[in-house]
Amino acid sequence: MKVREEQFRDIVGEHQNRVWNICRHYARTPDDAGDLQQEVLVNVWRSLESFRGESQLSTWIYRIAVNTCLSYILKENRRSAFNLSLDETNVSSLMEEEGILEKIETERKLSLLHDAINRLTVIDKLLISLAIEKVSSKEMAEIIGITEPNVRTKLHRIREELRHILKGGYDE
Repeated sequence: MKVREEQFRDIVGEHQNRVWNICRHYARTPDDAGDLQQEVLVNVWRSLESFRGESQLSTWIYRIAVNTCLSYILKENRRSAFNLSLDETNVSSLMEEEGILEKIETERKLSLLHDAINRLTVIDKLLISLAIEKVSSKEMAEIIGITEPNVRTKLHRIREELRHILKGGYDE
């Protein structure tokens, strides 16, 4: 039991931020994301003994996070929200006098990107969130269960769709 607890602590220390980033994309609020992150970590704890080492540990954890997030979406029976939330440092830095116009423009672009990502399907949101986390296309393929060339093709199409939306291509 002691070894399992140490292994779990190591996993949490190494992967907690990445799990948080995935969860926050699918939760309405930071509190919901925290709850979802806890649920992912509980699922990791429960499944720890079943990890067979057939994939990288990070891939296995991502898979648990993805499945937990998708279950959350189904439970909520709503379209997921991809939240790029502002924290206190972003807000306070926006209020500083120096460079305020550039900061406002940056925040506007982030808001447009946020809205564009929300128009994507759940799987496309997942792929783009993994790309944002700099997960390799090989690992994405393992997580999602599609081929690596398919991942690269989908990412290319997603990026093109986001560019099109950001240029005002969709009026939804």
